[in-house]
Amino acid sequence: MLTTNLLKVHGSENQFFILDQTALATPLSAAELTKLAQTICKPTSLLGGADGVLVVDESDHEDALGRMEVVNADGSRASMCGNGLRCVSRYLSDKFHQDSFRVETPAADLMVNRELDLAPNVVAFAVEISPVRYEKQDFPFDNLGMDKIINQPLPELNDHLKFTTIAVPNPHLISFVKTDADLNDTLGTLGKQLNAKNPYFPDGVNVNFAKIIGKNRLFVRTYERGVGFTNACGTGMSATSLAFALNYPEMVDIEKPIEVTNPGGMVKTIVHPNNTKQWIQLIGNATFTAKVELPEEMLHQGSITPDEATITDTGEESAYQAFVNSLPQN
Repeated sequence: MLTTNLLKVHGSENQFFILDQTALATPLSAAELTKLAQTICKPTSLLGGADGVLVVDESDHEDALGRMEVVNADGSRASMCGNGLRCVSRYLSDKFHQDSFRVETPAADLMVNRELDLAPNVVAFAVEISPVRYEKQDFPFDNLGMDKIINQPLPELNDHLKFTTIAVPNPHLISFVKTDADLNDTLGTLGKQLNAKNPYFPDGVNVNFAKIIGKNRLFVRTYERGVGFTNACGTGMSATSLAFALNYPEMVDIEKPIEVTNPGGMVKTIVHPNNTKQWIQLIGNATFTAKVELPEEMLHQGSITPDEATITDTGEESAYQAFVNSLPQN
């Protein structure tokens, strides 16, 4: 019986399985990947499920060590995932013994670098988040009366908040809020509305609400397209950091990192908002929590039997939790 390995990983507790297609006897088809993600990401599945599957393939692009495809828990594809890219970057770095390289994604080849560990046994990577786009066709959005949305009221969506739309290239709707009611109830209601059939964002949209904690400090919570509420969204925190610099320049020193806390921990971002090519650097953990050995046939069938899987805990999650508990409380 052919066996293969999955890795259970997370960036800021945004949970994934890494599947290296190059290690399989027969790579999974697109339909098989969809079914696998829909099965293995369920909370009742292996290791409590996940937010998605990170699929690693070979790349024929110059300087790219590999290609990343993101399959969400519902089987849909994301054009990018910042937290996932950090984890795939670590996987490729360990595999090929390189610390600085590019990873091919559907939208762009992105530069990644190994960083100093955030804490003992908490590995960190910095990844490029780009390209940055604002035009409505990049989301798309419609019936909102404008081609770009930068710190604008949108009465069609809410009666008291202002919104910014930035695609990186995942589409993000961003609002800076002051109350816990908005951060929880309003975010949940709006996120669910805009990711069901609606006249404003027909393909759905990631919705990010942020609280300004202080200069260069944010708290961000995300309702993620294809997932729902998530512990963290790397592209969401990156897009929100850029919106922070654009909308509240007096609160951002772009020469210094922005500290972004989230329900799953903390990352740092460095925004480049004024160049002809806008981009964001996202710096955070790439934690491997478990190695899973299982029959390859299970992956093709999209039917996972936990009893037939051999799970090895890495011990990294306890180190990550110690790091999170050491962070100052807001």
